[in-house]
Amino acid sequence: MVKRKPMEQRQRVTRPTCIGILTSGGDCQGLNAAIRGVAKAAIGYGMDVIGIMDGFRGLIENRTHRLDDDELSGILTLGGTILGTSRDKPDKFQVGDKILDMTGQAVENYRRLHLDCLVCLGGGGTQKNALKLVKRSDDVRVITLPKTIDNDVAETEVTFGFDTAVQIATEAIDRLHSTASSHHRVMVLEVMGHNTGWLAAAAGLAGGADVVLLPEIPYSPDVVVQHLIQRRRKGKKFSIVVIAEGALTTTETATVNAQRMAREEAKLKSGKGGKKSKKGKGAKGYDGIPGIDSKPAGVKLARTIEEHTGLQSRLTTLGHVQRGGTPSAFDRILASKLGTKTAELIADGQHGVMVAVKGDTLVTVPLEQVAGKRKPVAADHPMLQSLRALSICLGEEL
Repeated sequence: MVKRKPMEQRQRVTRPTCIGILTSGGDCQGLNAAIRGVAKAAIGYGMDVIGIMDGFRGLIENRTHRLDDDELSGILTLGGTILGTSRDKPDKFQVGDKILDMTGQAVENYRRLHLDCLVCLGGGGTQKNALKLVKRSDDVRVITLPKTIDNDVAETEVTFGFDTAVQIATEAIDRLHSTASSHHRVMVLEVMGHNTGWLAAAAGLAGGADVVLLPEIPYSPDVVVQHLIQRRRKGKKFSIVVIAEGALTTTETATVNAQRMAREEAKLKSGKGGKKSKKGKGAKGYDGIPGIDSKPAGVKLARTIEEHTGLQSRLTTLGHVQRGGTPSAFDRILASKLGTKTAELIADGQHGVMVAVKGDTLVTVPLEQVAGKRKPVAADHPMLQSLRALSICLGEEL
């Protein structure tokens, strides 16, 4: 248990004197740089910094330790997170074989640690969980930082972790070019991104892919097949296809939309329209929907290409490789800027916000404007405009 100053001493101090920090959701590059940025700057303001282990689970279980200069030294370049992470939700927390609402326990431990503010580093799920803590009790103060390789957090132009993941995916495309040209094959690369195509679009553009398929643009297998056949007829001996894990065909999209409409109508008739269904969320969230093959997007596409073109097709799924390794210089700088800005905001008494990137500046956005929202790739985004101008197939039915 961390020793703290007596409460009567703390009550005479107007500035924040103790903050907690946790990392939640999937890991990504830059988390340690952000932890370092927040903690070192906060220590400079005279605050104690408490590291909370394994995300919200550590807050609920009260597993913490003090972060000092020695522990923060040398972590800037490290991947992962020295605090550990988890996807546990305080309001849906697994205890044995039961799912319980442990938000109250998380709030109680926040008070027990005498925190003046809790800093949460995470993606979309973390923003929602942080807001739930704030809504549970007025004395809980929270600031969040946007991290994810998916780059899909709302109200910020970029998240840390994204740039490094793009570099990893781009390097994979570069390597696939070599083997594809040697064997005259179609190489399919499946990348992460959940239900957004930021990673696929950026890597496809940087790596010179011939086909890029995104969740935001339902694709026609016939269009993709014809594009690959035309390339072969023009003397192109190989092709590179990049597909996001959440990409769906036009037929699959129509099926999912029909199922969603049917569920909404059923809810309205039953008077239970307030609850949201989890069906259709995420690359693996379509299991059990009639007409939807639950196999990974890359597997289905590679099989379709071979069956309809006669060309040899090979699939590479990067998976969690995209999350690991040393963060890029861009992500180190971004995470450090976000971290130090967070400490400054806490010192000024601000809370209930996410620190976001807008152009060349860092701004604060109320958590209510971020939680529960997702940032898709816009149809007129400059990256998509460039892909189309370069005659890179997006699978669109024109």
